[in-house]
Amino acid sequence: MTKYIVRRAIGLLPLLLGIILLSFTLMKLAPGGPQAQFQGNKKISQEQIDTWLKRWCLSRETTPVTIVKEFGGWFGILNCNRDSFPDAFFSDQGGLNFLPTVLGGGTNGIVHGDLGYSVSSGRTVTELIAERIPATLILTITALILWVGIAVLIGVYAAVHRYSLFDQGMTFLSYVFYSLPVFWFALILIFVFAVTLRWFPSGGIVTPRAFAPFNSPQFWAQFGANPLNVIGNVAWHLVLPVITLVGISIAGDSRFVRASMLESLSQDYVRTAKAKGLSSRTVIMKHAFRNALLPVVTNIALELPFLFSGAIVTETLFTWPGMGRLFIESINDSDYFVLMGLLIVTSVLVLFANLLADVIYAVVDPRIRYD
Repeated sequence: MTKYIVRRAIGLLPLLLGIILLSFTLMKLAPGGPQAQFQGNKKISQEQIDTWLKRWCLSRETTPVTIVKEFGGWFGILNCNRDSFPDAFFSDQGGLNFLPTVLGGGTNGIVHGDLGYSVSSGRTVTELIAERIPATLILTITALILWVGIAVLIGVYAAVHRYSLFDQGMTFLSYVFYSLPVFWFALILIFVFAVTLRWFPSGGIVTPRAFAPFNSPQFWAQFGANPLNVIGNVAWHLVLPVITLVGISIAGDSRFVRASMLESLSQDYVRTAKAKGLSSRTVIMKHAFRNALLPVVTNIALELPFLFSGAIVTETLFTWPGMGRLFIESINDSDYFVLMGLLIVTSVLVLFANLLADVIYAVVDPRIRYD
């Protein structure tokens, strides 16, 4: 199993590189960029602008050579302090620039953990993303647990009680929720439960007047003093965003679980188990459900990107201080390096989720072995 995981992880590296290249190309084709942010900015001298552009291999020209050098500098292959080739492939220490710094490599680029600086705030991209990741993980992990758990329960029960009133009701609700756009569903929830009934807050992750900004030193001091109070307040703010993500996801996946479960229930080994006199619970959970999980695991792994993309809309509408909201803010500010950093982090999370799905196959189905 360990060898397989290592092989799969190495096999994902070319895919990650392709995603990085595609993301970089799309960012270059988009209007604006870090250079455009300096135009008309009287607070920055021309010398500072030139130094900043050189630090990241940026140029006001758009030629194939400059684009390649810009990508190489941002990725960490090229040393931006050297203008000519092949000298640019070597760091100031004399080693190849992409090597670790302790082995004579450079310090710039994502291969060295350097995602650049935010043009709008001046802070490092790594710092900005690290500040927003906890909020996004709280939202997405909570939604994922509820989404998978409820979808499996509904799908299995509907399959076992096929054509019952529950099955038909869930079928109707699934079609209704599956047809709802995320942003429209979120706005309806805000209007009904936050504006009209005032049961839940309309946005944010904590109550501003009662708590310090989330993930700040003051916030964690309050958390240490009274953790239950802080957790309860965050959970209260979680309700509407989680319902937004979970409601639409459950609609499609519960039907998929139902279909997979119905197929398993019609197999010969299920009929054999029933003929042996095994209890209905044992037949359903041990024989049918476990075999029905394989396509379900695949489907959930493929839908994880939807969870992240849905979080972008959800975090924006509910002013949730996560990576999705940071992504929208960076688009509005044309914050080049922050956008690229977010795309890389999200891609790594999605690839890791697919690798985890392959590992879960072996746990769910003992017939699967990885040599």
